[in-house]
Amino acid sequence: VQLQAFGGGLVQPGGSLRLSCAASGSFADIAFMGWYRQTAGKEREAVASSLRSGVISYADFVKGRFTISRDNAKNTVYLQMDSLKPEDTALYYCNADVRRSRGSYYTNYWGQGTQVTVSS
Repeated sequence: VQLQAFGGGLVQPGGSLRLSCAASGSFADIAFMGWYRQTAGKEREAVASSLRSGVISYADFVKGRFTISRDNAKNTVYLQMDSLKPEDTALYYCNADVRRSRGSYYTNYWGQGTQVTVSS
């Protein structure tokens, strides 16, 4: 199972970016998909998450600005980031709980990071 994230880049304050993360490989289903971010010298922090059931949650610092969505048919999770601030600059990682086969346990996977830089 691999998670491939892309969509990062350089954007001015107040701008928008859309991150995508697609899961590939052989598996039965994905229960949880989410986004985390990390800056140098700081702990990785949760940004937004989406359960297959439709339950969504956001960190307080992105509420009202970021929107997470997922396409279960494409095994893909998105993060629409609007009204970006310089403090949103970070390496963004996608994360997922994947079950390789029905009846097996879920395993947690990380994608490679995609850099988001908010600067004028």
